[in-house]
Amino acid sequence: MSCSIIIRTFNESRFLPYLLDGICKQTIRNPEVIVVDSGSTDDTVAIAQRFGARIIQIDPREFSFGRSLNRGIEAASHDLLVFASAHVFPVFPDWLESLLSPFSDPAVALTYGKQRGTSPAYITSGIPNTTKFSESEIFKIWFPDSSNSDQSHPFCNNANAAIRKSIWLKRPYDEDLTGLEDLDWAKWAKSEGYKIAYSAEAEIVHIHNETPAGVYKRYEREAMAFKIIYPEAHFSAYDMIRMIISNIWSDCRHALQQGVFWRSLASIFWFRYQQFTGTYLGYRRSVIWNWQLRQTFYYPRGMNDTADSQRKIQPIEYNKPD
Repeated sequence: MSCSIIIRTFNESRFLPYLLDGICKQTIRNPEVIVVDSGSTDDTVAIAQRFGARIIQIDPREFSFGRSLNRGIEAASHDLLVFASAHVFPVFPDWLESLLSPFSDPAVALTYGKQRGTSPAYITSGIPNTTKFSESEIFKIWFPDSSNSDQSHPFCNNANAAIRKSIWLKRPYDEDLTGLEDLDWAKWAKSEGYKIAYSAEAEIVHIHNETPAGVYKRYEREAMAFKIIYPEAHFSAYDMIRMIISNIWSDCRHALQQGVFWRSLASIFWFRYQQFTGTYLGYRRSVIWNWQLRQTFYYPRGMNDTADSQRKIQPIEYNKPD
C-alpha cells in the first residue's frame, strides 16, 4: 500500500528524529515523506533531509494549518495521504498499516488514530515525560481503545490522520481558519456522504510540553475556529465555571486512583483553568452548543472506563538521537 506522509514543521529538531525513525520501522516500507517547513531556524530541515524527506518551504507570514497541509498535498504523489505532527511518534510498527486499512472501504474519506501522552517507558530514549495528567485524561476521552469504522460525528485530529487526495481535490482545507481545519474538512466530508473511521490500533505518542500560556492560546485559537465551523455554538461563563470544576474534580479522582495525585495536583488546576478560560473567550458571542460535540470535547470520563488495551505486537524500540 503506497502513501505520502505530510509533516508540518517549525523548529521541531528535538522530536522529529523519533517520528522519522518510527516511519523507517513501519511494515509499509518506503512511504513518500514530505516536510512542509515554515521557517525553522534550528536543525529541523537538515534532519528531515538526512532521512530522505522532501522539503517544501512556506513563508512564516503566510502560515496557517490549512495552507501548510494544502501545499504538502499538492506535492504528494499518492492518493492516500497521512498527516503526522512533527512531535509525535508511532508506538507500533504497523501504525501506517492500521491507519490506512479502513480505506479498503471506498466510502471512507478520512481515518485517524489513537493518541497517548509520554510515559516513563520512553525516558531512556531521551524523550521527557512532559504530558500533563489532564491532557492524558483528554486523550483517553477523544481517542478510545475501540476502533470505529463509521463514526457518527466529524471529530478527528490531523496529528495522526489520513485522507484520500482524490476527495481533497473536491474541497481543499480552509486556509483561513485559526485551527481545527481537520474538523472543518471532516464535517464537509460527512455532509457529502463519506465515512470517517477511527483506528485504535494506529497509536502514536503525542508530545506536548506547553506552558500555561501555551495551553490557554491553543484552546482560545481552537474555540475561535470552532465558532466559525459551528456558528450556532456557544460557551457561557456558567459553562466555563462548571467545566473547570467538574474536570478538576474528575482529574483529581483519577489521579488518586492511579497514585499520582500529589505530583499532578498543580498541573491539573492550571491546565483545566487555562483550557476553559481560553475556550470561553472563543465562544462568548455564540448562541447554541451541539450536545454531542460538547460531550466529545469537554466532558470528563467515568470512573469505570477500562484500562488501555494491550496489543500482541511488540512496540518500536527508540534509541536516543545523537
